Amino acid sequence: MPVYVDDPEAEGAWSAGAASRWWLHHSLASLDGRLRERGSRLVIARGESGSELVRLASETGAGSVYWNRLYEPALVARDTALKQRLTDCGLRARSCKGALLFEPWEILKGDGSPYGVFTPYWKQWQKNWRPPESHPEPEQLRGPESWPAGVSLDELVLLPRQDWVSSIACHWQPGELGARQRLDAFVDLAASSYREGRDLPGCDGTSRLSAHLHFGEISPGRVASALNEAGDLPAGEGRLAFLREMAWREFSTYLLYHHPHLANKPLQERYLAFPWREPGDYADDLKAWKRGRTGLPLVDAGMRQLWQTGWMHNRVRMIVASFLTKNLLIPWQEGARWFWDALVDADLGNNTQGWQWTAGCGADAAPYFRIFNPVLQGRKFDPDGDYVRRWCPELAQRPASRIHHPLRQGESVGDYPRPIVDLMGSRERALEAYTTIRNS
Repeated sequence: MPVYVDDPEAEGAWSAGAASRWWLHHSLASLDGRLRERGSRLVIARGESGSELVRLASETGAGSVYWNRLYEPALVARDTALKQRLTDCGLRARSCKGALLFEPWEILKGDGSPYGVFTPYWKQWQKNWRPPESHPEPEQLRGPESWPAGVSLDELVLLPRQDWVSSIACHWQPGELGARQRLDAFVDLAASSYREGRDLPGCDGTSRLSAHLHFGEISPGRVASALNEAGDLPAGEGRLAFLREMAWREFSTYLLYHHPHLANKPLQERYLAFPWREPGDYADDLKAWKRGRTGLPLVDAGMRQLWQTGWMHNRVRMIVASFLTKNLLIPWQEGARWFWDALVDADLGNNTQGWQWTAGCGADAAPYFRIFNPVLQGRKFDPDGDYVRRWCPELAQRPASRIHHPLRQGESVGDYPRPIVDLMGSRERALEAYTTIRNS
C-alpha cells in the first residue's frame, strides 16, 4: 500500500517552498496515476507521521513499514523517533537507501572522520564504486482488501497562486515519466559534451534532472546506469564529468548530515563575525536582486529565469550568489531563503552548500577574493548574448559587444535600470570587509 504522509511540521524551519509545493502536487498526481495503471493507488494522509502510519497499519493489518532515508537534520530526528514508535507498536520498520549512491557514513577518512574537501571525497567515491542495483518495474501491484481512509490531493493545498505557476508549468513535466524522458534526452544529446556544455547558460547542455532526483522520481542509480549500461564508471570526459557533479550533489548531503547546523550557520566559524550590511540598509537592493532589476544583465537574466521557470542554470547561480554576497554584502542566508522558495529543485544540502561555497564560508569554498564579475562571466560563457536576450528582452537589440555591460551614464534602453552598485568599487568594499576576519 503506497502512502504519502503530509507532515510539514516535521521538516522544522525548512518545509517546502512555493515552487517545490507546486512540483510536489503534480508529482503525487503522476505517481497516483502510474500506480492505478497497475491496480494500486496512492493513499494520502495528513498529520503527524507516526500517528498516521500506525493508524493505517491498524486499519489494513499491515505488519511492515518501509521508506527511503532522508538526511536533513529535522528529518533524521523524525525518522529515528518514527522507527522506535513503529517498533514499539509491533511493526517492522525499515529505512532504505534510495536517494544516494553512497550513504554519508560510507565515505570517510582513515580515522573515521568525514571529509571536508570534495577532491579527496571524490577520489574515495570512485575507489568505492560498484554498479548500482536495478530491479524490473512491477506490472501489477496487489493492494489491501479494503483501502483505508485518506485525504484528497487538493486538500493538501500545495498549489501557489496561478499567475506565477502557469509560467513554471510550461517548462516541466513532474513525475517518473518526465524524469525518464529528461534522462533519455540528456544521454542521447548532451551527456558526451557535458564538460563544456554545462557552463553555457544559453545552450541546453545540462540534464535538468535535479528536481526529479530530489523528489525521488528517478534514482541516482538509474541515472548512473544510463551513463554506462555496463555499470562501470562512465567512459568519456563528458559523462564522467556529469557523474562528478552527481558526487557533488551527494557531497552536499554528506556535509549537511555531518554538520547539522549548516543550513543556518557558516561551516567556517570565523564568518560568524563577517560584517554584513544590516537588513534596513540592504532591503531595496535585495528586492532589486530578487526581481532581476539590478542593472547587471547576466544577474538579471538569471533571476528572471528563476522566477519564470523555477530553475536557474548552475553557472548563473554562482554569479548571482557572488553578486549578492560580495558586491552587495548581503548575507548568504537571504539568498538561500529566496532560492528555497523559488526553486523547483530546492534541496537543503545542495542549496546550502552552493551558497556557502560562493560566499566563501563553506567546504571547498572559493577564496573570498574570487568575486565573479558578471560582465566578464557573460563575455566568456554567453558570448553572443543569447541567454541575456531571452530573459531580458528589453536588451534584445543590443550588440553582442555591449549585451553584458551595464547602461552607461545617460544611456537608456526602455525601462531597463542602471546598475544599483559599481562593480569595481563594491569589489574593493568586499575585500576590505574580508580583511576583518581573514586572520581570525
